[in-house]
Amino acid sequence: MADGAQLRTVTFTLDGQTVTAEAGQTIWEVANGRGLKIPHLCHKPAPGYRPDGNCRACMVEIEGERVLAASCIREPSEGMVVTTSSARAETARKMVVEMLVTDQPARAEAHDRSAHFWDMADAAGVTESRFPKLEGPRIPLLDDSHVAMRVNLDACIQCGLCVRACREVQVNDVIGMAGRGHDAYPVFDLDDPMGDSTCVACGECVQACPTGALMEAKLLDEAQQGDSKDFDDEVSSICPFCGVGCQVSLKVKDGAIVKADGINGPANEGRLCVKGRFGFDYIHHPHRLTKPLIRRDDAPEKGLNVDPGNPWTHFREATWEEALDAAAHGLGDLRSFYGGKSVAGFGSAKCTNEEAYLFQKLIRQAFGHNNVDHCTRLCHASSVAAMMENIGSGAVTATFNEIENADVAIVIGANPTENHPVAATFFKQFAKRGGELIVLDPRGQALKRHAAHMLQFRPGTDVALLNGIMNVIVEEKLYDRQYIEGFTEGFFEFREHIRAFTPERMAELCGIEAAQIRAVARSFARARAGMIFWGMGVSQHIHGTDNARCLISLALLCGHVGRPGTGLHPLRGQNNVQGASDAGLIPQVLPDYQNVTDPEVRELFRHIWKGTQIDATPGLTVVEIMDRVYRGEIRGMYILGENPAMSDPDVEHARKALAHLDHLVVQDIFLTETANYADVILPASAFPEKTGTVTNTNRQVQMGRKAVDAPGEAREDWRIIVDMANRLGLDWDYDTPRMVFNEMKMSMRSLHHITWSRLENEGAVTYPSLSNDDPGQPIVFGDGFPRRAGRAMFTPARVTPPAEVPDERYPMILTTGRQLEHWHTGSMTRRASVLDAVEPEANCSLHPKTLRKLGVEPGGHVRLTTRRGTITVMARADRAVAEDMVFLPFAYVEAAANILTNAALDPYGKIPEFKFAAVRVENPLDDPQVAAQ
Repeated sequence: MADGAQLRTVTFTLDGQTVTAEAGQTIWEVANGRGLKIPHLCHKPAPGYRPDGNCRACMVEIEGERVLAASCIREPSEGMVVTTSSARAETARKMVVEMLVTDQPARAEAHDRSAHFWDMADAAGVTESRFPKLEGPRIPLLDDSHVAMRVNLDACIQCGLCVRACREVQVNDVIGMAGRGHDAYPVFDLDDPMGDSTCVACGECVQACPTGALMEAKLLDEAQQGDSKDFDDEVSSICPFCGVGCQVSLKVKDGAIVKADGINGPANEGRLCVKGRFGFDYIHHPHRLTKPLIRRDDAPEKGLNVDPGNPWTHFREATWEEALDAAAHGLGDLRSFYGGKSVAGFGSAKCTNEEAYLFQKLIRQAFGHNNVDHCTRLCHASSVAAMMENIGSGAVTATFNEIENADVAIVIGANPTENHPVAATFFKQFAKRGGELIVLDPRGQALKRHAAHMLQFRPGTDVALLNGIMNVIVEEKLYDRQYIEGFTEGFFEFREHIRAFTPERMAELCGIEAAQIRAVARSFARARAGMIFWGMGVSQHIHGTDNARCLISLALLCGHVGRPGTGLHPLRGQNNVQGASDAGLIPQVLPDYQNVTDPEVRELFRHIWKGTQIDATPGLTVVEIMDRVYRGEIRGMYILGENPAMSDPDVEHARKALAHLDHLVVQDIFLTETANYADVILPASAFPEKTGTVTNTNRQVQMGRKAVDAPGEAREDWRIIVDMANRLGLDWDYDTPRMVFNEMKMSMRSLHHITWSRLENEGAVTYPSLSNDDPGQPIVFGDGFPRRAGRAMFTPARVTPPAEVPDERYPMILTTGRQLEHWHTGSMTRRASVLDAVEPEANCSLHPKTLRKLGVEPGGHVRLTTRRGTITVMARADRAVAEDMVFLPFAYVEAAANILTNAALDPYGKIPEFKFAAVRVENPLDDPQVAAQ
């Protein structure tokens, strides 16, 4: 054992001190860990960045060696004697910096006067150069073609960090180097302007650049004068968009956020995407709600579009006291006259855990029922239903970062490069290292370039494809017999069921050749460690629960759960959809998925909630609530941060339902489409304006910190909920989110060993955490499952067709989803200046052959019609879309996708079929009336 330990460490002398290095550490890393600051320019001490050793600004002297060594790439050896501060090393480093200063713009005119380069110049004592500047322009200078970033190559020092950032960290492969020697410079694609290249604006290159050669455009305007460190405060928080949960550093100046950088959080390791880096300024948009509003007595009909910048023809300003009284009295009067079930609530996954907990508690305690839900119903309800049923937990069994330990990974029904871009970087790195990536999706996507197998199957045939894969594993006896015997139940019945689904039969249904099905099955089954990731392309079907059941059974068959590099991971869509679900914002369960039908659970919450009797009847889901509203059974709603007038399927039906409400209270940061129907609007706080915890797709509970004040009279959501609760007769006395968190811990085992203080100090803890200093368990269920006898269950699934299929009137298939730049219903991202500039117009995607048949040029318009409605939208040519399909993003109110989508529900998860509808696609110019116009 001692010998093994000796092999893993090296002892050497560093500046006269005996130090120990771990195997693989460089001299620079060891020195930096001891507080010695060796200058560096081409080296970035961050995860994912390999040292390059090309700038020679980190040279050190090693006893007995003739030349100096670059400390960023040199590993120490046993007994080595290293001196970092010798006159020779310091002179050499100074010379390097001085030569680089020669070709830099003067510091007073530098693009970024506070860039890392100038810090290194200061450290070396270099203020000017003795060497003559090369004459004449030698490289391209300013490139201002990109809306978010500027390219200032007169400041480039050829360090290569931007290339490594793009190729190796984000794996986007946009940036390379052209030219040779002193004339080398970064180029985008085939030397295109940055704005015309395939750059996805993640900004990793900007964050890596040490000189300001690549820089945020906003920091180069006259107000900022090119100073990336010109800010008053810096606050660590969490990105408010997708479920990855990237940690960000928000730079604040004069009360406004001016910049966002990625920091080394457990999910993002310093990386961000275009939304996280450039989407922060939505909070400063002039459309922000700043004062409470009450509908005017003489207002036009509910639901008429309100100008978000001038809502006064529909609403009047009110004091907080008046607005809260009106909101609470309206709901309370309905409760008194019609009973508590006449009022329902929609909470939000954009709020904190504490706010989600308070909201579901308010509905259950004040109105005596469980009719409270949130957006998980519209994204992963079927996944949660299947996982609760078959493994006893609704959370992921392994973090997505575990892909680094896998041999094979399946990504199905998900488009991570657009929906979860930072998670996608880990998937691309996995493939680049030699991992076998298998992508299964009806639509092509960017991950295809990195995939060993890309199976583009027919929409709605997920079960057929997955059953075909599992048939091969069963018939060829590739399954893990020992794992199945030790950790599962129901295998023999499942085996008999799956034998009918041969690859040859399933090939006819799903459109994938039997040989490909067999190849994928063998790869996944024979892998030492395999993971499965899925998105809403799996869950948003009437057979979404069956889709998830198949994925669970596939993992169980191969024993790919509970070990490093294995696991089941539904990628969560919103920043706190996991946390809001954990906190009980679901109609069938209380916090931590404790069923409302369990009398012991209800007794626990009766005790914690000071005598409140919990209704034993599971509540209604999002779509069910809207149906009851439409029928007049529910007459009032309290909607926190949700936008059902955009997000619900068959949205015209949802809008008519909202118009029927006797009293609607909307709490939000903008005058959303749903707020058009409100009687009272309460101005809330955006995520960077509040403090509280959130839980990402990895089960990582993280601390979000307030960076700026909410505008005007807007208040933090938790305070508004408490005020509403007390006006509805509840005796709540919460003073801080911390008090709410502590109450949550009383009923939530998942928060055991996770304290508010830990999160303040550590930033993040993954649940379950086994002790007060355990950072948490990235992998769970290695020793059994939280089901009866610790066993997971195989559940057979039969092929079920979509709720409606193409016919003569509606011959094509409509599917919906996100775009990289936009998120949810667009209420935030379409008010972020960079994001809206990059993707400003509603659009759909069709195969070029389909557009030619329609006689529509790319950029022209098409008319989409389903049984529920019609929209006209700009069309793009996209070979990733099958010829009989159309892809429609759902963030654009002017061409709302959910006017067209089908409200048919999965019978188990109660999730709508957003991903499949029969549609007719037409050229509007074929209509004589349109052509005449």
